[in-house]
Amino acid sequence: MAMEEEQTPPELRYLSGLGNTFTSEAVPGSLPVGQNNPLVCPLGLYAEQLSGTSFTTPRARNLRTWLYRIKPSVTHEPFYPRNPTNERLVGEFDRTTTVATPTQLRWRPADVPLHPGLDFIDGLYTVCGAGSSCLRHGYAIHMYAANKPMDGCSLCNADGDFLIVPQQGRLFITTECGRLLVSPGEIVVIPQGLRFAVDLPDGPSRGYVSEIFGAHFQLPDLGPIGANGLASPRDFLSPTAWFEQEHHPGYTIVHKYGGELFSATQDFSPFNVVAWHGNYVPYKYDLSKFCPFNTVLLDHGDPSVNTVLTAPTDKPGVALLDFVIFPPRWLVAENTFRPPYYHRNCMSEFMGLIYGIGSSHVKRCKDDAHLQAKADGFLPGGASLHSCMTPHGPDTKTYEATISRAAANEPSRLSGTLAFMFESWLIPRVCPWALDSPCRDLDYYQCWIGLKSHFSPPAAAVDDENE
Repeated sequence: MAMEEEQTPPELRYLSGLGNTFTSEAVPGSLPVGQNNPLVCPLGLYAEQLSGTSFTTPRARNLRTWLYRIKPSVTHEPFYPRNPTNERLVGEFDRTTTVATPTQLRWRPADVPLHPGLDFIDGLYTVCGAGSSCLRHGYAIHMYAANKPMDGCSLCNADGDFLIVPQQGRLFITTECGRLLVSPGEIVVIPQGLRFAVDLPDGPSRGYVSEIFGAHFQLPDLGPIGANGLASPRDFLSPTAWFEQEHHPGYTIVHKYGGELFSATQDFSPFNVVAWHGNYVPYKYDLSKFCPFNTVLLDHGDPSVNTVLTAPTDKPGVALLDFVIFPPRWLVAENTFRPPYYHRNCMSEFMGLIYGIGSSHVKRCKDDAHLQAKADGFLPGGASLHSCMTPHGPDTKTYEATISRAAANEPSRLSGTLAFMFESWLIPRVCPWALDSPCRDLDYYQCWIGLKSHFSPPAAAVDDENE
């Protein structure tokens, strides 16, 4: 669950709103007045712009932030391939790096190793993805398992935005715009190009990460829902300015570029931004604040109604990647098979579970979320992948239990669980280590094998067939 507000360290303050243009000063008077790049900036700072879109992107979608820092980020030694590298990070999804498979896949949660020491960079590994970071079109889905903080280094992802979903253990994230504390039950988005470091206040941590190439996340259109509902812009929180100015000999900048890692050294922290203004900033969101919508009479709604954030394509209504959640909610559909319908989808669906045990919640209410479609085997920290046009849906136990219920029309409340889905129209290719993982459930297909025919034709139809 997300941390209660009173547990947040008092020195952390946030700015409310998604898409807003903010201003923030760690030292009063450090922001220039009336211009972005004066001849001499206040307090002797350097002005540096971070552009998340091209200069000529229409104003409504233009993203940029001005940073006022003690030393500019260009002050570093040359970049060299990082040694050791992370061989389980993929940015180009083709036959040389990954495998195409239409098979339904499921993984049990992976334990966070205690040894060797793995920070967020080394504990990050790709599961699947599509497209190319170099061509700036596509996505990658990663998972992470880390057991030590990023001491003396930071990461800059030049390939795309990270959307991080912690499942176990909080993340204390320092960025050039300030600091964020992110708990399981919350998400955080780190925009392309922003330097950040991850600390682990609760010790070992694991979770999920989606990465998008050539696009940025935004709120979905609400259409007939109207002006309110789903994720509210005011519930997204961005950090306030914070800086450090100590001398840091040998500080390492790790640069993720074209799916590869490079490193350069400098003698100062990159978190030396005293003030900033703009709309290209990191942000976090507490998923418990999501306002879900659901059917109130009959049939099962499509999961798109639970979209928190989307990265759209040029084709209307088609997403490069959607982030969808299945939160606690009431289930009231009458005369309706409440679990997800059996489905073949032109989109591909990667599911994760933040908390909750699938079997107990299926027995209590059996509805929505692909979590509710599997009575066994889907555990917090685990994952599943149902690719384009691959059939999926309720397992045998769930189907048989659902159709046998006598009180199928009684309202029930789904609680104590939080699942999510990364959904994309691009067909994912799977990394070989994900297919060969000891956490892969090779018997996943068995959950559907027991589905039997309930076909009961009228007697007249049987007589006609026998004649």
